[in-house]
Amino acid sequence: MTSKQVGTNLGDGSGATGDTPEEGYERGLGSRQVQMIAIGGAIGVGLFLGAGANIAKAGPSLILMYALAGVIVFFIMRALGELLMYRPVSGSFSEYAREFLGPFFGFVTGWTYWLMWVVTGMAELTAAAIYVHFWFPDIPQWVTALVFLILLYVANLISVKLFGEIEFWFSMVKVTALIGMIVIGLGVVTLGFSQAGDTAAVSNIWAHDGIFPNGIGSSLMTLQGVMFAYLAVELVGVTAGESENPEKTLPKAINTLPWRIIVFYVGALSVILMVVKWTEFQPGVSPFVAAFAKIGIPAGAAIINFVVLTAALSSCNSGMYSTGRMLRDLAANSEAPKILGKLSSSKTPALGITLSVVLMGIGVVLNYVVPEKAFAYVTSVATAAGIWTWLMILVSHIRYRREVVAGRLPASSFPAPGGTVCSWIAVAFLLLVTGLIAIDPESRVSLYVGAGWAVCLAVGWAILKSRNPHIAARAKVQDKQLETSGQPRG
Repeated sequence: MTSKQVGTNLGDGSGATGDTPEEGYERGLGSRQVQMIAIGGAIGVGLFLGAGANIAKAGPSLILMYALAGVIVFFIMRALGELLMYRPVSGSFSEYAREFLGPFFGFVTGWTYWLMWVVTGMAELTAAAIYVHFWFPDIPQWVTALVFLILLYVANLISVKLFGEIEFWFSMVKVTALIGMIVIGLGVVTLGFSQAGDTAAVSNIWAHDGIFPNGIGSSLMTLQGVMFAYLAVELVGVTAGESENPEKTLPKAINTLPWRIIVFYVGALSVILMVVKWTEFQPGVSPFVAAFAKIGIPAGAAIINFVVLTAALSSCNSGMYSTGRMLRDLAANSEAPKILGKLSSSKTPALGITLSVVLMGIGVVLNYVVPEKAFAYVTSVATAAGIWTWLMILVSHIRYRREVVAGRLPASSFPAPGGTVCSWIAVAFLLLVTGLIAIDPESRVSLYVGAGWAVCLAVGWAILKSRNPHIAARAKVQDKQLETSGQPRG
C-alpha cells in the first residue's frame, strides 16, 4: 500500500481523503482574496511593533536578519506548496504530518498550530491595545483588547466570504501604507525635505558603529523575534479547502513571497533606518510611528499608528479563522471532540472558533495583570509553536519526496526548487533558532511552556488511544503501512 493510501484509505472520517468538497466548506475565497491574504500574512505586528526592540538590540544588521530568515521562509513555503499541489486539504499541516510521519504527529501538529494562533491572537490583541493607547492613554489595555476580540469573533461567525473580504481590505491598507512609507522615506533621504533634515541619509545604516554595532551574537539573538514576524505566511495552506481554484491561486501566492519579503521587510526597514538613526529607536514603540513622527508630516504618526493597528487586527482575524479550521480537522480524525467538527448554517466551524476566542481571552487577562510584559510572553510561545509547525512541513516534504523518488507517489505539479536540500537547510536553521531561544532568558519561557504542552499532548494521545479502539487500531495500521513504505513509525 502506498503512502498516499495510508492517508486516504483509513476511512471512518479520517479527514485525509483529499476530497475537499466533502469537507462541507464553502469555496468562498476568490483569487484576489487569497492573494491578499498571502501578502497580508507577510506583514504583521512582528514587523510594525517587534522591530523596535530588535533594532535596539541589533542595529542595522536587523535588515540582514530579516533577509536571511526570509530565504528560509521561502524554502518552507515552497515545500508546503509542493505538498499542497500533491493533495490540497484544509487541515494541510496536520494532514501531511499524519500521512508521512504517522497519526501521533498529525495530532501534535494540529493542536500545536492551533495553540500558535491562540497565543498569536493574544499578541495581536496586546499590540492593538498598545496602538489605541497612542490616542487614548486613559483607556486600560485590557478594555481595548476585549472590544476587538468580540468584534472580530462576530465577523468570523458570519461567513468565510466576510472573513476574506475583511482580510482583503486589512491587507490592502497595510500594503498601500507600507509602499507609501517607502516612497516618502526615500524622498526624505534623497531630497532632504521634512523635519528630519540632514540627519536622514543612506549612511545611517553603517555610520553609527557599523552594521553590527553590538556584535554578530546580538544580531543572531533577534532571530526569534524575526521569525515571529514571519508567522502566518503559511496561512495560505489553511485556505486550500475554501479557495475557488487552489491549483492556480496557491502557487501564485507562494511564488510572490520573495518580492513581498524584499519590499515589505528588507526595503521598509532599510528606508526607516536611513531616515532615523538606529540608536533613537526604543522597545515597545513602533519604529514606523517613531520615524514618521520625526519626519513631521501632519498627522503622519497617527496615520501610521492606524495602519499598524490594522495589521494587528488583521493577524488576529486570521488567527480566529485558522484555529476553527484546525480544530475541525482534528475532530474529523477523532483527535478532538466531535462537536468541534460541526459547521454552522453559514458553513463556518463556529464552535471551534468560539473555543479559540475564549482562550484568546487569556490575552485580555495578561493585559490586565502584566501589560508591560504581555507582548513578550505570548510572542515567544507563538514562535516556538510556529517553529514546530514549520519543521513538520519540512520533514513531511522530505518524506514525500522520498516516496516520489521510490515511485510510490505521483510527483507534484509544483515541485520545490532544490528538492530536499533546501528543506534540510531550513530544518538546520530552525534548530539554530530554537537553540537561541533557549539561550535568551526572556524567550526561554516559551520552551518551558513547550515542554508542558508536549507532556499534555503525550498524555492526551495516550488517553485517546486507550479510550477509543478506533484510533488505536488506525494508528497501528498506519504505523505498519509507514514501516512497510520505509518511513519511520509515528
